[in-house]
Amino acid sequence: MKFTILVADDEKNIREGLAEYLALEGYIVQTAADGKEALRKVEDGNVDLVITDLKMPALSGGEVLKTVSGRYPGLPVIVLTGHGTIEDAVDAMRYGAFDFLTKPVNLDHLALLCKRALETRELSRKNLELQAEVEAQRRSSSIIGSSQEMKRIFDLLRRVAPTKASVLITGESGVGKELVADALHNLSPRRAGPLVKVHCAALAESLLESELFGHEKGAFTGAQGRKRGRFELANEGTLFLDEIGEINQNVQIKILRVLQERKFERVGGEETVETDVRIVAATNKDLKKEIAEGRFREDLFYRLNVVNIHVPPLRERRDDIPLLAMSFLREFAQENGKKVEGLDPKARSALYAWSWPGNVRELRNCMESAVVMARSSLVGLEDLPPSVRSSGEEVDIRVPAGSSLAEAEKILIRETLAAQNGNKSRTAEILGIGRKTLYQKLEDYGLEAKEAQEAEEKHG
Repeated sequence: MKFTILVADDEKNIREGLAEYLALEGYIVQTAADGKEALRKVEDGNVDLVITDLKMPALSGGEVLKTVSGRYPGLPVIVLTGHGTIEDAVDAMRYGAFDFLTKPVNLDHLALLCKRALETRELSRKNLELQAEVEAQRRSSSIIGSSQEMKRIFDLLRRVAPTKASVLITGESGVGKELVADALHNLSPRRAGPLVKVHCAALAESLLESELFGHEKGAFTGAQGRKRGRFELANEGTLFLDEIGEINQNVQIKILRVLQERKFERVGGEETVETDVRIVAATNKDLKKEIAEGRFREDLFYRLNVVNIHVPPLRERRDDIPLLAMSFLREFAQENGKKVEGLDPKARSALYAWSWPGNVRELRNCMESAVVMARSSLVGLEDLPPSVRSSGEEVDIRVPAGSSLAEAEKILIRETLAAQNGNKSRTAEILGIGRKTLYQKLEDYGLEAKEAQEAEEKHG
């Protein structure tokens, strides 16, 4: 896929000369003899970069620049003039020009500027797309992700949420099991009722039973009055039991009874309390191993595990990293009053490469730190924590001595693409270029893309 550049200049020789040169560089080129024609072609769409002379009849390049900057934010404009002054340059940059060049134009410098401008546009597009996707997912659910693994979870949520079935959510610490429980409740017919959460590992064994089932006055030292437990408080709603693998056998038996009979007694009481509550439990433990070692009741496991939703670790769903990172970035930018709008390619590549042992929780902390440290509107590699900053996909690529720069770039792209199993998104991130730029280079160098495309569809 090639980029399209519009060249606007009232001098025919310059206009056609630039068009011919840029076409040889691999771009699709459109031309315009004045500012009005240039704006018409921009309005028609499919223009990725505008190169305009400053002095033109009918409508000046300055007016073209102002109009494009106002109506088409993100579309870069390079301004040319044969009568350049510092004032002209300042005005052009003030109105959003990507850069300002005087005639006669240094073609090598122009080619470099075009490359940088188009990569900046691609980065802007990618960040805007991520922001839009994050916003869309926020409206529909508290969970964010676009990987195949998360699509499977979204499908399970849609099918399971409307039912009364108990759900067991499994996965490593920090993967977002509580968010899955939130989504189950919010998508269910019980969403108007309470969602009550109990973090079982945070309560001492002596207190957990009272927290879950309540107690009567005088049931134990310090019980000065009746207290309703979480099962009672969650009536007609959802009860989320986090870290269910940490509860003792005595409490396990009582929870099993509630699941079977929908009734219980408060600690120290004789009155039977009925409850209509849906149980959602979560654990980072292997409960089948806990059963085999006698620490967890098998009958309770099967009552809880009517439907299992396993949330994979972040290292197994790396395609979710950009969306999650952008969501956290926006949250902390707003919280800290900073205008941080996205990630630069090197920072995004480092996020992809890190193994994330702390999963989504670690990524969230990383982005909070990055926003605080950010020096510009984009989080850079230097803004990330040292452990993440030093990570990367290390691929041993050999370039024969005497190779041209073009040959070296071709080898680098080919070997990096192969190392990423044909995944163009990750390849572009590692190389620090836009995906559209990668497609263009694959085409320019005659690299076979069919197998790479099949590998990408298979792996990511």
